Amino acid sequence: MQIIIFGSPGVGKGTQAKILATKLGIAHISTGDILREAIKKESELGKRAKAIVEKGELVPDDIMGGIILEVLKEDKCKNGFILDGFPRTIAQAKILDNIFAELYSERPFIIKLNVDDNIIIDRLTNRLVCNKCGNIIVKSEYKEEYICDVCKSINSYYKRKDDDEEVIKRRLKVYHETTAQVFNYYSDKTSVIEVDGTQSIEEVTNKILGMININ
Repeated sequence: MQIIIFGSPGVGKGTQAKILATKLGIAHISTGDILREAIKKESELGKRAKAIVEKGELVPDDIMGGIILEVLKEDKCKNGFILDGFPRTIAQAKILDNIFAELYSERPFIIKLNVDDNIIIDRLTNRLVCNKCGNIIVKSEYKEEYICDVCKSINSYYKRKDDDEEVIKRRLKVYHETTAQVFNYYSDKTSVIEVDGTQSIEEVTNKILGMININ
């Protein structure tokens, strides 16, 4: 089973991707994971990407597409995968179309989590992240000498710079102008699932699983 998950920043797609990957027995692949893995393995594409990343520039679509192709050919993806963070543009979607045509006979499921921008802004400006394990909590949960439920670190939570309100608004603007259009690109090409992301994590997961089974 191949799945591509979409949603604006802070919608919870990373959380759902991890849960779904575990429940379905497939690989969770994020853009960050793809880049780190390619760079670590020092493949030809990985070396090219490293040089670009170290300059603080965005990795071009053709290089990202080549790296993704390499990863999707690996054994960890033989039972399927959920792709989180790619494609972000129509050009990337067309590259991914070619990859799927080469590797798979079936089309992927497309999942989109929907949450109103105002809720996203409130959610992100009021969250803290553990600098040890990446776990997320809301500000109201944080107390002095707070112990992380996941890694047990003490006072390890902080507010990320990209969770400032103005930064979030810019990220949402980019999302609506670019990535949201990618979802529309797929709307008449494969199975599309839209889910209300304001529900609880468990409700969202169960909704997605139910709709995948129906399809």
